[in-house]
Amino acid sequence: MKETVHQHPDEQFEVYDDKGRKTGLRKRSEVHGNPALIHRVAHVLVFNSKGDLYLQKRAEHKDVQPGKWDTSVGGHLNPKESFLQAARREMQEELGLPAKLKLVHLYDYPWRTNFESEDVRTFAATWDEEIVPNPEEISEGRFWDITDLKKKIRSDEFTANLRKELELCQSWGALSRS
Repeated sequence: MKETVHQHPDEQFEVYDDKGRKTGLRKRSEVHGNPALIHRVAHVLVFNSKGDLYLQKRAEHKDVQPGKWDTSVGGHLNPKESFLQAARREMQEELGLPAKLKLVHLYDYPWRTNFESEDVRTFAATWDEEIVPNPEEISEGRFWDITDLKKKIRSDEFTANLRKELELCQSWGALSRS
């Protein structure tokens, strides 16, 4: 099923072949909907000190699965940007968190669907202060109790990518209470 692209159709992403070689720049409108154009994405899972996980509800105008709960922070890498730089930029743009916040690399995974292909690097951060999400990106955000979240891991309220990340977190141990 072809998704509709609503946001920043002329934004450019570096794309790669299946061997990880850069093949050029392509517009967002070309990348989404074309699984042959592999692009890179940085995600940050934001936990509070109690172990609850912050999730964002995508703004209704977002281009992929609007209105669904998604990873705390996520975004495409700008040209010549590292995963870490992108994670810090997105964290600041979407949630207003300080770019210098300590990030821990959790895992990498290839996300391949009939809609898009992304190489995702996921980081974790801890934040206990109030989060005020950017309304251009996020319609709602809140911390979820891990016990409740585990019960809903297969929920259609969540983006497919978030469901995959929650499964990886669960197997990695990041969704266990201390």
